[in-house]
Amino acid sequence: MSSRIPVIDLGPWLSGDSAARAAVAAAVDAALSQAGFLLITGHGVGREVREGVRAAAREFFALPVETKERYSVSVGGRGWLAKGAEANGYSEGTETPPDLKESWTVGADDPIGDEEIDSFWFQPNRWPTAESPALQPVVEDYMARMRTVADEVLRLLGAALGQEPTFFTDHTKHPTYTLNINWYPGTGVVGEPQPGQFRIGPHTDFGTVTLLDRQQGRGGLQVYIAPEDGGEGWEDAPYDPDALTVNIGDLMARWTGDRWKSGRHRVLPPSPEAPEEDLMSLVYFYECDPHTTVAPVAGPVAYEPVDSSAYLKAKLDAITVTP
Repeated sequence: MSSRIPVIDLGPWLSGDSAARAAVAAAVDAALSQAGFLLITGHGVGREVREGVRAAAREFFALPVETKERYSVSVGGRGWLAKGAEANGYSEGTETPPDLKESWTVGADDPIGDEEIDSFWFQPNRWPTAESPALQPVVEDYMARMRTVADEVLRLLGAALGQEPTFFTDHTKHPTYTLNINWYPGTGVVGEPQPGQFRIGPHTDFGTVTLLDRQQGRGGLQVYIAPEDGGEGWEDAPYDPDALTVNIGDLMARWTGDRWKSGRHRVLPPSPEAPEEDLMSLVYFYECDPHTTVAPVAGPVAYEPVDSSAYLKAKLDAITVTP
């Protein structure tokens, strides 16, 4: 397993003495400075919880297309994203064919009373209650668990950056977040990949931290580690079935002045050696309170301050495939 993407046990951070907590923070700082990725164990979300979400989601994805189309949305909406709705490579200026996946997307839905904010960032979630009744309860439970983990990760990141542990969570009192359940079926469903086509094209995430529960496969996750960081370009991501994969996004990279890398990654298309491979990822994108001003507090790059909501919306617009 790559030493640049270590497995970090949250146990010493949560219950250790000051020296143990400092050691965990230092390890996190080192990892995020190279690849923008790490794996965490000791997060408290059991494998049975994660597999329960997958089982319920598979019931939905197995429905006929005409049934799923009742819940069809565009990027940024709450519901079903069909194959071809996104091209994540667009966000970094890489022209690729649309991504080979379907997604069920939900997120923060507790309005704050501001119509401009609520209509997009806290829009109501939609649920296929009649067709897939198991989905809503397990997904709502999973999102609640992920928010707890995400805030703890942010407290750890605050300490790793040399700030107070609440430095980032001071900006997550009423945050925006999204859960994408990404289904990566085989070629019998999505067809043969076009040249340069991926299950998800190369990109960086847009927010603060992403918590990923993934499955291992031939057509799986790769991360980009630059030669100056000791890497060789694209590398298969390390995998631990008990761990969550954590990567930081653009807002966190800007907050740290690129002391920490926004982790560039992609998901490979179905492999010729396993064309019917079927994988599913649970991807929790955590952000911050709407209209948070994000400005560097460390690092070598003096980014101009940005409005978090404007930045995120521009990125979502960029990856939307126009019919």
